[in-house]
Parts: sequence; structure tokens; C-alpha cells
Amino acid sequence: MALDSADIAARVLAAVPASGARQVAAAPTPTIEVGSTEMPQVLTFLRDEPGLEMRLFVDATAIDRETPQGLIELIYIVRSTLDFGNLIVVKTAIDAAEPTAPTCSAVYAGVNWAEREIYDMFGVLFEGHPDPRRILMYPEFVGHPLRKSYPYQKRQPLTPERDPLTNPWPKRG
Repeated sequence: MALDSADIAARVLAAVPASGARQVAAAPTPTIEVGSTEMPQVLTFLRDEPGLEMRLFVDATAIDRETPQGLIELIYIVRSTLDFGNLIVVKTAIDAAEPTAPTCSAVYAGVNWAEREIYDMFGVLFEGHPDPRRILMYPEFVGHPLRKSYPYQKRQPLTPERDPLTNPWPKRG
């Protein structure tokens, strides 16, 4: 049975009223938009709700809409374990000037790495994240390369090659 994003948005809105969940009608995949601070509660609802059981985390990513909207969209994709054909996209928007959102890593374990990638590439700080450090760029890298405000001509400082045994990466924390 195919998912109806309007029905799911109504169910999410009833369970998490503060989310302001609404259907994104023009999307090719069932998509709902929610408030950024309620994303963990919405994903928990989708995971645990009988009949939906979106227990498989597929991916999380971001889109920089800095110009002209001044937003960064966070997108989480989850799939049902009841009917593998059922997939839903849950998205939210945050201010690009102060890009912070609560982490969803407690809802799905795989979100941990995806949120680290979003931090590394877009500069979004996930509040409560268990390991908020770069995952793709080296620690000395300045900026976030997938932000539209990042100058494409920018030169990064040259860093010496590291031997992981004699000169490991800096300790986290």
C-alpha cells in the first residue's frame, strides 16, 4: 500500500502538535515538512507508530538555500520495515546564519555519521550530538565547502602529511 503524505502529516501533527507537520504536495516522493526543534520527536513517532514502522534510516543530507531565502534545509529519509516500498522524506529548514538543530542520533544510530557529514560540509551544529567533529575534511580545514558562501577560489593551509602511528589526529573533545 502506497504512503499518503497528507495522511502521514495529519498523523504526525496529531501526535506531535508543535511540529506543524504539513504535506509537501509537489514532491515526487511522499514528503512532509516539520519544525526543526521537533525533528527527533517526529522521527521517533514515524519509527514507533504501528502501521508505519519507519525503522530503517536511509540517509540525511542538507541543501543550502542561503541565497535568497537564508535557509539550510535538513532532509531525513526513512523506510518502512513493514513494506520496503514505503519511503518518506522528512525535511525542515533552519536559519543559515545560525545553523543549529537538535540531533536525531538517538533515534537512529546511523544518523550519527550523516549528521557529522552535514556538520563538516554545511556547518550545521547538532545540539546533543555524541561526536561533533569533522568526518571528511582534515581538522585544520577552515570553513564548510558546500555552503554557497564558501569562496570556491579559497586556498586552504597546507598541512604536513601525517603518519597515523607517530602523529595521530588530534583527540576529540
